[in-house]
Amino acid sequence: MNERDLVKEVILEVFNKNGYADAAKMTQRDFDYISTEIEKKSGIVISGITIKRLALGDFSRLPQVATLNAIANYFDHKTWQDLKASRAAVIKPEKETHAPITRKSGTGVLKNKLVYFSGSLLLVIVILGLFIFKSGRARVANAEKARFSCQRSTRNDMPNTVIFNYDIDQVHADSFFIQQSWDNHRRKRIYKNKHTFTDIYYEPGYHIAKLIANDSIIRTIDVHIPTDRWFFYAIDNIINYIPEYIKTGKDSTNGVLGISAQQVKENNIDITKDKLYHYTWFPSEMMAKSNNFRLKTRIRMNEVRTVLCPTITIELFCQGYFIVMRTTNKGCANKVALLLGQEVKGNDTDLTALTFDVHQWTDVEIASVNNIVSIYINNKPVFSAPSFDPIRFISGLAFISNGLCEVDKVELTGLDGKTVYKSEF
Repeated sequence: MNERDLVKEVILEVFNKNGYADAAKMTQRDFDYISTEIEKKSGIVISGITIKRLALGDFSRLPQVATLNAIANYFDHKTWQDLKASRAAVIKPEKETHAPITRKSGTGVLKNKLVYFSGSLLLVIVILGLFIFKSGRARVANAEKARFSCQRSTRNDMPNTVIFNYDIDQVHADSFFIQQSWDNHRRKRIYKNKHTFTDIYYEPGYHIAKLIANDSIIRTIDVHIPTDRWFFYAIDNIINYIPEYIKTGKDSTNGVLGISAQQVKENNIDITKDKLYHYTWFPSEMMAKSNNFRLKTRIRMNEVRTVLCPTITIELFCQGYFIVMRTTNKGCANKVALLLGQEVKGNDTDLTALTFDVHQWTDVEIASVNNIVSIYINNKPVFSAPSFDPIRFISGLAFISNGLCEVDKVELTGLDGKTVYKSEF
């Protein structure tokens, strides 16, 4: 094993320690979560994108010393050299190949001299190229001198403009960006000597904005955008990620939370297209902790267009991560998914127990006791597994479906008995 292989191996060990058995099945959110875990132990930020690249072996030269030291810190070593020394027995230098020594004629000697000259010239070109590459791409320096903060333009309205204040004048890097959340498609470039940048958040939630130098995250801040009411919108399934707001006179009808196909049409939304309909609630004050809570709800779905596999997703938003359950009819169990300590998918795990006829009223309960999440369908336990280790607060709740959900009741409580939300539909 050479040093490059060691980098990949120890990154995979970090994944295993956090419950991720297969890097190929990890999402960008998972890599960002690993970034947070390494930062907590080392104080050094390695971007989720960089972690993904290291795990997949997608690097031609060793990472920066600070990156290697951060990984070493995670394993309680002061430096990468300390970690490498502790594993010296498994690290082998690259093998050198030598041509066999044989007697040569005059022509053979000339030929070997030409080969030697050509090889030397190639080596010089490679070294020169690396020098130019390194010179053209400066490393990040003085990252600790960066400043990053924000404020919302409104309290609870959507969309919501966020004003970012930053100072990167003393930071040395080729380029700088602000990314408003985990989604790297929402990354905007910023420049030195300009200290204000505004961006629009189209969805409520608890977002983590990032200040990025080159491809390294140097600062993060929480951006909490509450609604203090149920907020409805539709998003084209995969094709487009801009929400279409659904404005209604009231949140419920006859004691049931939901919207009708007529209300969707009145908002000029094409119900014949494949869309996901979101019902979201984000309070200004967070009271329930993510490791100890109980959510009880009663749900069903009405189709607005014919779909072979109707799905309902229950999503609990926590500070920095999500607890998600997506269910469907039994014949479509392949579409079931969970996001707890890691993502569990129905296409490689038997999650049939989590399915039910989504067109019929069904009681669902999700409970977490000391980071062990249990799921109940119609009061029957069907699944249990560890969740994320960080103990944070639940910041919001959502019902997401490729049809129109109806929610008969919602009750979210902490295990101390404190009611966080109870339906009054």
